[in-house]
Amino acid sequence: MDLAFIPSPSRGVVELGPIPLRGYAFCIIIGVFVAVWLGNKRWVARGGQSGTVADIAVWAVPFGLVGGRLYHVITDYQLYFSEGRDWVDAFKIWEGGLGIWGAIALGAVGAWIGCRRRGIPLPAWADALAPGIALAQAIGRWGNWFNQELYGKPTDLPWALKITSAEDGRVPGTYHPTFLYESLWCIGVAVLVIWADRRFKLGHGRAFALYVASYCAGRGWIEYMRVDDAHHVLGLRLNVWTAIVVFVLAVVYLVVSAKIRPGREEVVEPAAVADASGEGEGDGADASGGDGDSVKLDKGEREAEGEAKDEAKDEAKSAEKS
Repeated sequence: MDLAFIPSPSRGVVELGPIPLRGYAFCIIIGVFVAVWLGNKRWVARGGQSGTVADIAVWAVPFGLVGGRLYHVITDYQLYFSEGRDWVDAFKIWEGGLGIWGAIALGAVGAWIGCRRRGIPLPAWADALAPGIALAQAIGRWGNWFNQELYGKPTDLPWALKITSAEDGRVPGTYHPTFLYESLWCIGVAVLVIWADRRFKLGHGRAFALYVASYCAGRGWIEYMRVDDAHHVLGLRLNVWTAIVVFVLAVVYLVVSAKIRPGREEVVEPAAVADASGEGEGDGADASGGDGDSVKLDKGEREAEGEAKDEAKDEAKSAEKS
């Protein structure tokens, strides 16, 4: 008998009149808002304009959602295109199924488009957003809890997740809450990136690379615990191999980038610098104008005093002669 466990919600959707509020979608939306909010604060602290992160996110988020869904559908195609399955379900993103690898890859394409339109470097924008993405993932993983999916191996630990649904091959019981493990890991990743960025002044995409590497390190062992159906290569789940490859690439980028382009970008958004210098020039003009007037006034006063002294001397000489 299990004395303690994490209960699963009986439903993943709440009906608000005619509007269904789905827990999975709700977690994704909250995560996006948190990422943009934190990213904006970090971008402004780096010298950028407030609102730039949100403007670029308008491009990055839709691309990311499409990329995440494509990765999931391609790597788990049997869920939608095998016998007895309905391919239309591949479009039902609210039922769960987003691959972070595809979301980051295609989301980066959308961000690149947005950055080019604003004339700012993509690596700097990615650095500002990196810890926010990790927090967005931490929040988004709770969508799996609402859907009773992506749990780990059976366990009787006090923090085990109790699965009650028997749909789609689920077996009711208590399992490792891998969604919780990954959520906590992502929070740790966000804290690590923020600390390292302040301590080492990471730039040119290195804060983002640190996020990628540290996330992959955790995703590898968490993925290994999961029991849902997945394709295997050489005895390991496909996502484990993906995490290993992406981890190596991120570490290589960190090392090479630090040697080629050390330090941090001095200017992340030229428009912000132009606005600031324009305001400074205006203030300087007013100040110099004020100083100029005072200088002219001082000069005029000195000239008047000189003329008065000359006149006094002339009068004194006239008086002596008379």
